[in-house]
Amino acid sequence: MKKRLLLLFLLPAVLLFACSNENEHANHNSEELADLDVQFILPETVEAGETVEFLAEVTYGGEAEEKAEVKFEVWESGDEENSVTFEATNNEDGTYTADYTFEEAGTYEMYAHTDANHLHTMPKKEVTVE
Repeated sequence: MKKRLLLLFLLPAVLLFACSNENEHANHNSEELADLDVQFILPETVEAGETVEFLAEVTYGGEAEEKAEVKFEVWESGDEENSVTFEATNNEDGTYTADYTFEEAGTYEMYAHTDANHLHTMPKKEVTVE
């Protein structure tokens, strides 16, 4: 009789605990599924010697991400070993900018290395310098 009474009280407590952990787990997973998105914006063609603003618009879960770390990496096509990396300025509104001057004509490739919320993404762009 005591065993049945004990089971009667323990079973609801165990079920309640299991359900609450499942909800916490589901909420945690939905946070992990948020996307880190970076729109890397710059012109497709620029003039040699022209200073260009690199712009990265960063969102996390559809909201502006104001605490990302953004670095731009630039190299002439086919010569990635000689790339140049520099940090972007955080404009504290989800946008990150940096100025860069392309000294010589050619085709250049670049990444916007972006870290936020334990995620990393690196959209790539190409620019033709005339």
